[in-house]
Parts: sequence; structure tokens; C-alpha cells
Amino acid sequence: MRIALAQMNPTVGDLPGNCQKIVTRIEEARRVKADIVALPELAICGYPPEDLVLKQSFLDDCREWLNRAVAATAGIVAIIGFPAGKLGDVANAAAVAADGRLIDTYHKALLPNYGVFDEMRYFKPGDGRQVFGFRGTTIGISICEDIWHPSGPPSVQAREGGAQLLINISASPYHAGKGHERAEMLASRASECGAAVAYVNTVGGQDELVFDGHSLVFAADGSLVARAPQFEESLLVADIEAPAAKRPPAASVRRTVLPNIAPPSARPVVQPLNVPSLDRLAEIYSAVVLGTRDYVRKNGFSKVLIGLSGGIDSSLTAAIAVDALGPDNVIGVAMPSPYSSSQSLADAQDLSRNLGIELRVLPVEDVLKAYLAALSGEFAGREPDVAEENIQARIRGNLLMALSNKFGWLVLTTGNKSELAVGYCTLYGDMAGGFAVIKDIPKTLVYELAAWRNAQQEADVIPAAVIARPPTAELRPNQLDTDSLPPYAVLDPILQAYVEEDRGLDEIAARGFDRDLVRRVIRMVDRNEYKRRQAPPGVKITYKAFGRDRRLPITNRYAES
Repeated sequence: MRIALAQMNPTVGDLPGNCQKIVTRIEEARRVKADIVALPELAICGYPPEDLVLKQSFLDDCREWLNRAVAATAGIVAIIGFPAGKLGDVANAAAVAADGRLIDTYHKALLPNYGVFDEMRYFKPGDGRQVFGFRGTTIGISICEDIWHPSGPPSVQAREGGAQLLINISASPYHAGKGHERAEMLASRASECGAAVAYVNTVGGQDELVFDGHSLVFAADGSLVARAPQFEESLLVADIEAPAAKRPPAASVRRTVLPNIAPPSARPVVQPLNVPSLDRLAEIYSAVVLGTRDYVRKNGFSKVLIGLSGGIDSSLTAAIAVDALGPDNVIGVAMPSPYSSSQSLADAQDLSRNLGIELRVLPVEDVLKAYLAALSGEFAGREPDVAEENIQARIRGNLLMALSNKFGWLVLTTGNKSELAVGYCTLYGDMAGGFAVIKDIPKTLVYELAAWRNAQQEADVIPAAVIARPPTAELRPNQLDTDSLPPYAVLDPILQAYVEEDRGLDEIAARGFDRDLVRRVIRMVDRNEYKRRQAPPGVKITYKAFGRDRRLPITNRYAES
């Protein structure tokens, strides 16, 4: 049996555009003489549709566009994800269509309600006890979470329904290392169930989430048959040898027989694609590039604006933006203050030349003097402190937003996860903007990615001086990040343990960190939740990102002793 896995990049709510992509993929599958084409979870509407599912008009429109996709299935079986039902009784469903007709639907049984997922808010679960017969082969169809659990619907379909082929349509968000976890799980599921497994995943960016594709086919013994590329649309085609027929389905498992579409004639065996997985840094960098590109373009922007300080964070952000959008669509703005070194401006200029982007220079000294003059009466008798420092950051934010308003360019912020975690950032200053490219990238990983990006070509893109110089906000004379924070090589492992692993004070200190330092870091993280709630969205890269992934109260007096 020849199956085509249509790894596509939908846009949430773009029902006509998504339908056209689906129809195009069905046509491509037909041209390669596939028997079955599978499209991702909620392909009709995009994932996650969130509260759009609470609108009856949206559900009705999804059904209308599904019908148009179904009409394109002459001579082929298509599995298409869509939201099925009426308000109060909506399922995350897979339409099974053949020869221009909707034959049946499968309703997702296991609804994830952790991390970035809240499907129980929107959908009612199915029972998963359903198989399909096609040309003498019994097929189990499931959706995303269903296949992640050893006792889930695919196992039931194989054990009690006699399924020889398991097809899973998915919208599985990316985090670093997810592809390896997913492949191991699917291989285990195939060998446990004694059934071939075909898994199709969506691809593309959607707000904070990015989907990596990486669709896979496994034989019944758990060996890899085919693998699609990461972070790009693809049609993965494979000829699958289903194992011998099993016993008939138990009475508790519903079996639907699909039309007996004759196999295409003159069909030599296809050589399956097996694209190697990217290494760790290439994978993370590709994820951020795709997430940035899709956020900018899907929201109707063509150009972006970045404040270039000459530091490592803004340099990496600019490199990612250029790789996502092209140099002609990235504008850098250097905004030196009285405390900015000449080296910082020189590095921003070198970076801009290396990337081939336009650089504009807007000094902030005169504006700062005007602010300080206006506040001189209120500040009289008080020594300069963080208030004066933050005025500089907010002036820069104002200038960037003014350019954004005037020219319609989207401002990309440049703060990293380490800074955001401990509040080493300024509300309405360096946090001002539309999209936070490296929001979920810890500072130590920023340096790794900068070095990796430089290694991709003969000459450095990010100047060596930027990587070598100790990080500084340059908001007061001779300032360094380590004046306020522990070294990032110490800070980042503590943050990973507390933020991503939910470890407590005692557990983190037991790893060899100074207990008082751990307590201080935890308190910085906790008291800066209010800042993070006001930060722009950014691409999720780690296991647990700030935002929809990690949810803690702002008003919160709990503290570990």
C-alpha cells in the first residue's frame, strides 16, 4: 500500500488558503499514485484554533471548506483533520474521505491538557475504538496525543481491532530534542502493536509555537522506513508492507469499510525519502528562523526593525531575521547613549555590513537630557539609580515604536530567556515590540548559536568582538551584567532547574549550587512574573517556555525558606 504524508504549513483561520493547500497535496499524492494521503491534525483550520472553536460560524465554515476538500478525493483515500460538531459537542476529528465522499470520521480520544495544550477546554473526546478496512488491510487512524500512550487508541486498534497499519495525524509542537523523543515513541508503538506506523506532522509557526514536521514511517518491527525533512513542507511517500492479517475486530471495535478503489497500474516501488535529522544547534536555529518568518508574514508584515546595541543578543536576533526574511527586509537602528562605547557602535556597523542590512543611527543623548530636565524637580536630592538607567531603554523603545508606526515595520525585541527570567529587562523599553525572537533562548545558548551561525560560512557574520566582550546593558559607566547577576554559566542551570524542571530550593542546592544564590535567583524569577505577562510572544524552544507554557500567579506570596 502506498501512503503519502502531506507535511503542510497551514495558517490558523485561513480556511480557503488551507483548503487549497490540502487539495494541492491530494493532487500531488494522486500523481505519485498513492492509495492514501494523510494530512495533519486540524489541517482545515490550523492548530491551535483556540477560542475560534467557540464560534458556531467558524465550525460551519470549517465544514463547508472540508466538503470542498473531500470533493477533490476522486480515486484516492484522504484523511483530513478538522473540528467536527456543534457548539458544546465539538470533536478534534479526522475526516476519512474517498472517491469524492466523506465516508466516516474519527474523533480524537486523548485530549492533552498540560503545557501549551488545553484541548479539554474545546473538545469532547471520542472512544478511539474504531478501525477501517481497505483492500484487505485493517487500518487504525488516530490523532496526535492518542499515539503517545502505550494503552491509547492505536494499541487498542491493533490489539482488539486487528489493525495492521496505524496512521496518526498530528500537530505536535517543537521543543529541542522533541524529534528524537517522537521517533523513539513511534518505533516502540510499531513494535509493541506489530503494525506499521505512518505519522504526519504539521509544519510552520503559529504565535509562540513552531511545528517541525519530521513526519515518519516505521515498519511493524519498529525499523525506520522513511523520514521527512524538518521545518519545511514536504510530501513523504512510502510503500508500506503491512504485516499479515490479524484476527477480526472485537465486537467493541467499530469497523468501517472504505470503497475498494483499484490500485493504480504500472506502479514501480518508490524509493522512500530518509532525510537525516538536524543536529542540536542547527535544529534550534532552524526552528527560530521558521517561527520568526511565519509570525512576520502570516501577520501581514514585510519588514522588521531591530535595535542594534552592538551586543550578542541583538546581533543574533538580526542574523535570525535576515535568514528568515532576507537582508532587504531587516532594518537595524543603533541608538547610542552617553554610556555607549565607540566599540559598540562600530560592532553594530560591522554586523550590518556583514548581514547586508540598512543601519540607521539615532543618538539618544539629547532626548535623555530633556527627560532628566523634566524630572529634575521630582528627582531633586536623590542619587541617580535604575530610574535614570531605564529612561534610556524607554527612549529607545519609543524611537523604535515611532519608526514602526510611521513605516509599518514590526519591531523585533532582543531579550533572551535568562534576562526575562530574572527581570533584567525594562518594561516599555527593551521589551517594547511585536515579537521576541530569542525569548526562550538562555544566554549561554545565545553564545552557542552565534558561534554556530558564524561557522556556517567562511567569514564571521557576528563580529568576533561581539562574542568576546563581556555582556553589558551600557546604561551607566563601566556597567556589566555580572554587577547584577551571577555569571550566566551559573545562572542558566539554576533557571533550567527552577523554570523548566519545576525543582525546588533544596533540590537545586543539592546539585552543588550555593543555597543563598539559589534562593536569590528564585526570588528574582518569582517577583518578575508581572513583566513576563507584558512581554511580546516569542518562539518556544525549550521544554517549558514563559507564556502559555508556564503559568504562575503574579500576586503570589509563596516562597521557599
